[in-house]
Amino acid sequence: MTFKAKDFVMTRQSLLFAVVADGLESGKILCFLRYLHRNGQWQKVGTEQANTFLNEHFPEHQHYSAVLDAHLHAVDEAKVSQHFQPQPVLQELLQLETADPVINDLRKLCGLLRANHLDLHQFGVTGSILVGMQNHGSDIDLVCYDRATFHQTRNIIQGLIAKDQIQALNDDDWLSAYQRRACDFALDDYIWHEQRKYNKAIFNQRKFDLSLILPTSIADDKQFQKVGYVCIQAEVVDDSLGFDYPAEFVINHPEIASVVCFTATYIGQAKEGERIEVAGQLEIDEQGRRRVVVGSTREAIGEFIRVVR
Repeated sequence: MTFKAKDFVMTRQSLLFAVVADGLESGKILCFLRYLHRNGQWQKVGTEQANTFLNEHFPEHQHYSAVLDAHLHAVDEAKVSQHFQPQPVLQELLQLETADPVINDLRKLCGLLRANHLDLHQFGVTGSILVGMQNHGSDIDLVCYDRATFHQTRNIIQGLIAKDQIQALNDDDWLSAYQRRACDFALDDYIWHEQRKYNKAIFNQRKFDLSLILPTSIADDKQFQKVGYVCIQAEVVDDSLGFDYPAEFVINHPEIASVVCFTATYIGQAKEGERIEVAGQLEIDEQGRRRVVVGSTREAIGEFIRVVR
């Protein structure tokens, strides 16, 4: 079975994990606990609560990844009771007749994208909708599995905002996103970076966002070791993988080859030719290649990418 980032997996103990990396590492799926079933109902959990719960009840799901040199969660493939995949679930939901306002908004939004000549088979839906945990206020989290289609969709979103068929986020929306992301610079700086990405907007008063997922393999990744926190400035010389997960920005720097970003806050953050300030963990592989990782922890406190303006 193939596991991709943005999938979800459920264990026999009714723990729902969001997959964060493609493939397996030593037979384990790298992930984070997002929902657990307690007192007869599902509960969404943040990172600190998830770690506390697993430490007390299921320590076997706490995992150190030697490849990523990071602590996260993991599930043995053999212990998966259900695998939620964004692409087939989206296709099922598009055929579903329902009174659920979230699903109906998803269907209408996808109809608008289809009307603009997008192939919906290149898309999936993740987050709460993927696992049937949506509520009246849920966002729509779309995933695209083709880079060209992803950037085409961003251009279409920009055009639809101009025609007022969908709307840009307003000040309250941006403030809410900013507070949720715990960004390490000022609100107006955060909004400036976000507004030019065109990977999120409002449809029928419901926020939606779009992310790009392309095949990668944990096993093929070079093994990096963290050597400490750094803060540098450099020019971006290649942004072609800037919206990937993880994102990569090749930089012009005397010692460091690239910036790699694992947190959605700073994906798509900079463009070729721009000078950026980067704070994160310096890593070195076996060949001595150096990179800065932003998002070495889920919250990425103290880590950021910012265009120097």
